[in-house]
Amino acid sequence: MYNKVILVGNLTRDIELRYSQNGSAIAKTAIATSRKFTVNGEKKEETCFVDITFFGRSGEVANQYLRKGSKILVEGRLSFEQWVDQTNGQKRSKHSVIVETMQMLDSRGEGGSQGGYNEYSDAGNSGYDAPAPKAAYTPPPSYSKPAPVRMPENNLPEIDINEDEIPF
Repeated sequence: MYNKVILVGNLTRDIELRYSQNGSAIAKTAIATSRKFTVNGEKKEETCFVDITFFGRSGEVANQYLRKGSKILVEGRLSFEQWVDQTNGQKRSKHSVIVETMQMLDSRGEGGSQGGYNEYSDAGNSGYDAPAPKAAYTPPPSYSKPAPVRMPENNLPEIDINEDEIPF
């Protein structure tokens, strides 16, 4: 079976970064994507909101450089989550995306290329003019820094994005 999702959109909220007991980062946020279409001559637009989760070093990088409204391309896998609502005992569920690779699509600042791709890699931030960093996280004393995570090679198809069609 094949489970792959590619989304381009804007973050709907700032990233919530936490650390598991073994010290690996877990970053959660959501992305809004939209599409424009015509039905019976009437132009319409639909927006889809999807929860996304980053793990490990990519979660730390996302937390450092991305904010609400940041334009991003993510590639990952669809995940189905189920739980029991604590308030009324009702079963709940949702689909979300576990991010495997990401590309920051915001411009690189005044000296960079407009709409350029900035793919995450461990080699640094490739000159990305990031927003001011959030307050530094101080890990607990028992925290030991995990080994760097190497992101897979970029094997994404080339996507022609018309920035005028993105409503955010």
